[in-house]
Amino acid sequence: MKKFEPKRVLIEHDALNYELGQELENKFKATKIPLNYIESHNRVRAEKEMNPIELFNWNKETLVIGVKKTLNFKSCQPSADYRLVTSTSCPAKCEYCYLAKNLGSAAYLRIYVNLKEILKAVKKHIRKGRGEIITFEASSSSDPVAVEHLTGSLAKIIDYFAKQDRGRLRVVTKFSNVDNLLDIEHNNHTRFRFSLNSSYVIKNFEHLTANLDERITAASKIQQAGYPLGFILAPLMIYDGWQEDYLDLLTQLRTRLVNPAANNLTFELIMHRFSTRSKNLIEARFPNTRLKLDKDSYHHKGFGKYVYPPQQAKELKEYLIKEINELFPQAEVEYFT
Repeated sequence: MKKFEPKRVLIEHDALNYELGQELENKFKATKIPLNYIESHNRVRAEKEMNPIELFNWNKETLVIGVKKTLNFKSCQPSADYRLVTSTSCPAKCEYCYLAKNLGSAAYLRIYVNLKEILKAVKKHIRKGRGEIITFEASSSSDPVAVEHLTGSLAKIIDYFAKQDRGRLRVVTKFSNVDNLLDIEHNNHTRFRFSLNSSYVIKNFEHLTANLDERITAASKIQQAGYPLGFILAPLMIYDGWQEDYLDLLTQLRTRLVNPAANNLTFELIMHRFSTRSKNLIEARFPNTRLKLDKDSYHHKGFGKYVYPPQQAKELKEYLIKEINELFPQAEVEYFT
């Protein structure tokens, strides 16, 4: 797939005090991409008034380069102990994206250049574990693989975690540009998970991401490079023909993985969900969306979230776990939610 290239770049002045900030400045100065300087990566505004569609597209085409000030990491359950944030937002336009909802009008892509300071904070959080293994999720606020061709940060983070006795890294991606990560001595301390879905869901709702073929190819490369590997099937959707489509996905995966019988494969299963706020944002940004957002057809889970009714959720869970167990008998289904 084509790698992300922004239509405009904004650099926080303080970012130029860091090596990566200077590298990115020089990189974009050598292109025809407009480059401007700002005071804060938290205060970015479009040049003019825009409707929700225009603003969303403007955000997704804008790259902001800044310094991460907050180095006290938040919890990231059930995925990991802590969030490890080196970038925010993503160049993809997945219609259901919870990040796009949480970020609202600030859905522009941010890259943080103070990587050494962030990794020092990682060390402090590992020490808080008092000898326990502490896990960090690198994809809670972004897809770091999507910008790896610009930053090289993920490769450095993987190398860092390879040397941590009590630290483990977890990465999720919908992108496929993993080639620069394949020769790293990762020491099995980084688990890659590829976010997969049926061809129907990818085609209709996961715009500007790698297609299913590209993701499975990248997953096979990652497994061949010795990384612990997993898959997030999300958001799981019920529609006409969903059983056949998800079985086709799992069968393709079984056929094309280097080692589908590996005993360290994991699956995380997350069904489609939305809130009133996300429904409003989705419908404003994607007025012709085919996502089903009729609250009366869903179960109110609490905290404003709507999910499939219990019987449908049970059918979805039992079907997928059954097929995963048959095709990947050594794999572990970590959770369904």
